[in-house]
Amino acid sequence: MLDEIVTRQCGALTRRQALECGLTDEAIRARLRNRWQRVLGSIYVAHNGPVGRDCLLWAAVLRAGDGAVLSYESAAEAVGLVDEQASPIHVTVPTERKVRRTPGIAIHRSNRVDAARHPIRLPPQTRVEETVVDLTQSCDRIGEAIGWITRACGRRLTRPERIASAIDARKKVRWRAELLAAVGDVATGAQSPLEVRYLRQVERAHGLPVGSRQYAVERSGGRSYDDVRYAEFGVVVELDGRVAHPDEACWRDLRRDNASVVGGRRVLRYGWADVAGQPCAVAAQVATVLRCAGWRGAPRRCGPSCMLTSP
Repeated sequence: MLDEIVTRQCGALTRRQALECGLTDEAIRARLRNRWQRVLGSIYVAHNGPVGRDCLLWAAVLRAGDGAVLSYESAAEAVGLVDEQASPIHVTVPTERKVRRTPGIAIHRSNRVDAARHPIRLPPQTRVEETVVDLTQSCDRIGEAIGWITRACGRRLTRPERIASAIDARKKVRWRAELLAAVGDVATGAQSPLEVRYLRQVERAHGLPVGSRQYAVERSGGRSYDDVRYAEFGVVVELDGRVAHPDEACWRDLRRDNASVVGGRRVLRYGWADVAGQPCAVAAQVATVLRCAGWRGAPRRCGPSCMLTSP
């Protein structure tokens, strides 16, 4: 039984678990002298080698006690929402619980721990959508908060409607209306904060046609996706929020753009500075290309200070 617990918990266990499996205090002390080691206070690791990350995450949850779950950046790490290791390790416990302060562990309290807990993932952790909402509430700016939503859905870790349900389940949510609006935009196919901004501040605000998001295209090199495609007019808008491209990404984007041009499509590419800094100018340019391609509509000014001039 002890071996099963140790295996399930990636090598970590509590003193209570050891005693419940029949070990005496003396037997535990003997193992600590020879084969085991202590981590995070009274939590043991059943070997004397390097402590892996999975073991540390388990140890943090065990240290926090019954009902504890990984949360925030640590739950995001466990499910692949972030690629880096969180420091400190974030754990949420029931509101009424008292937990001894331990270096390396950040404790959060919630009266929704049971509802937020993922039903099967181990170590115990919050559901992806609950993790996303938690992270939006720790942001300083709404743009950062929306970024968590787009990332979670872009990585196919959860769905927009699940995030919306998690928001609705909470009595207090900062930026509730804005987050729900962002969830709706992501549901249409926007997969990054830049794509959401283009949809709102360029396309909708200036009355442009509604483009198809993440439009799948089969090309000689395999399947790729156009960020925004105005299929009726053969116009593609690619949105790139990265400050700099890795070399391979550069070539991939160039190949995609070249393939679009060869296929008779007009390709426009914009970065964050364009869409965030000059949305009216971007709208005017897109509208000009669309009209050259056959669009019979006309863009509209987004407000009194709009810099757009009719094409």
